[in-house]
Formats: sequence, structure tokens, C-alpha cells
Amino acid sequence: MQVKKTWKQVDGVLLLDKPIGLTSNDALQKARRLFSAAKGGHTGTLDPLATGLLPLCFGEATKFSADLLDADKTYEAVLKLGVTTDSGDAEGKVTATSTVNTEKAAILKLLPQFTGDIQQIPPMHSALKRDGRPLYELARQGIEVEREARAVTIYAIDLLDFAGDSLTLRVACSKGTYIRVLAADIGAVLGCGAHLTALRRTRVGDLELDGAVTLAELEGLDEAGRMTRLKPVDALLLTLPILTVEGEAAQRFSHGNPVDLPPGLSGKIRVYENGKLIGIGEPGSGDRLWPKRLVQLAD
Repeated sequence: MQVKKTWKQVDGVLLLDKPIGLTSNDALQKARRLFSAAKGGHTGTLDPLATGLLPLCFGEATKFSADLLDADKTYEAVLKLGVTTDSGDAEGKVTATSTVNTEKAAILKLLPQFTGDIQQIPPMHSALKRDGRPLYELARQGIEVEREARAVTIYAIDLLDFAGDSLTLRVACSKGTYIRVLAADIGAVLGCGAHLTALRRTRVGDLELDGAVTLAELEGLDEAGRMTRLKPVDALLLTLPILTVEGEAAQRFSHGNPVDLPPGLSGKIRVYENGKLIGIGEPGSGDRLWPKRLVQLAD
């Protein structure tokens, strides 16, 4: 007889090093079961082909997960030159092949034209929807629809390695950037075509891959060991200024009422009582700080 799973309140942030082959939701559910966490969410999808940093939020931390959707990201990408696919990555069908006659100097010369504010046409093999249907469903049926170009920002592209028909880049970019579209566009400019063969995310906002844990490592730990890999809820909020409140002010804020805003503070502010996060607030009228999101952390 199968034992029914017991779920519990677990609050915190897990920096997961996602393996290749799993969807982001599959990785989330595996980690959630290991922690027996009643509630969990991730902070932005990584394709099954991609590996690397996938911040997971449990419990009260899920209230802040959406903030990371807009965060900048950094990736390490491997491109295969001379082969073009219909999806822009290794999972697609080969549509063209070409001889590669490219030198390192030519690559270094062209990379700057892909930095700054650029326009990208989203790929058909994406989760964007048209009339309620994901584009990848249409692509699988051989249907291609017109897509509008989107503005994205690429802050930097660094050449990490180049050997024959393999090109490795580090890309720092804004949300919404498709690295496989970047790969295809670079291949087009080089004149030989290219597609993405590997992608590893190393940074999301201020969170870095260093110190992330794999699912295999978590499986090898006991419950106490796993909890040591969990970061506190405010790990997602470290760039925000701090306001400490006590007594009546803390009670007012916790019940959704504004408190006095000290001079010099602006924007979103994380609010603590006795060293414990109770929520974030935003300035309002009359030099008051109004609750934006409140948390109730387990003792």
C-alpha cells in the first residue's frame, strides 16, 4: 500500500542547477517532493535542452517569484556553425548545411553588432501563443505564422572558445531574449548558418550559479541536509533597502496599514520586525509606506 505524501510549509529559495532533459516544471516538482513543500514555483522557464540556474521558490517566497521574471540573465551558449535547423537548436530538423570558412577575427568583429538594443523575431518553436495556441504546436503541424519583432537588450557578448565549427559565447541579456534566435542570426551574418547545441544559464538577476545544487545532490542528503541548501525568503530581495519596525508599527503594517516612511528611502522597501521579514512596501502619499506584499513565515 502506497504511503500518502505528507506536505508541509517550507519557506525559502533553492538555487537549482537544472539538468538537461527536464522541463522547468518537472525539475520543480522533483525538488518540491524532496522538501515535502506544500507550495512551490519557479522564476522563469529553462527549455529541456538548457541546463543551469533555475531559482525555485517555496512557500512564502513564491510571492516574490514574479519579480525575477523581469530580471536580466546570463548564459553560456555553444553554437554549431555550418548547420541550420528549423527550431534554431539541436532539437530541430536540419534545413541547410554549409562549409565553414570563418576565422576568429571575423567573429570578434561581428559580435558588437549584436549588442545593445536589438530586434528579435520570436521563433515558431516557442511557448508564445497565437489565438490561444502555443506557437510550437503550430510548428509541429508545419504551420508558420507571422510574428512581430520584439525589442530586447544584449548587454555583452564574450567569445569564450572557437574551434572549427564550434563557437562558445557568454551572453548577458534582458528578459525575453531568445539565445537560439541569436545563434541563427549570427550564423546568417557569417554566411554559413548556425544553431544552438548547448545552453547553460549562469545568472538570474543577482543570483549566480555558483553554489547551486543539483537534484542528485539533494537526493543524497537527509532532510536536515536539504534544508541547509535552502536560502531564506529574502534572498530574492537583497537589492531592496531595509526598514525595521517594532511594536504598534509592526502590527499596523502586518495588518495591511501604512507606517511612517523615514527620509531617504524610496522605491520598494523590505520591512522587518525583530530581524524577521514581514513584507515589502512602497511609498505612498503623505510620507507613508504602504504594504505591497506581506509574508507569514513559519516559526
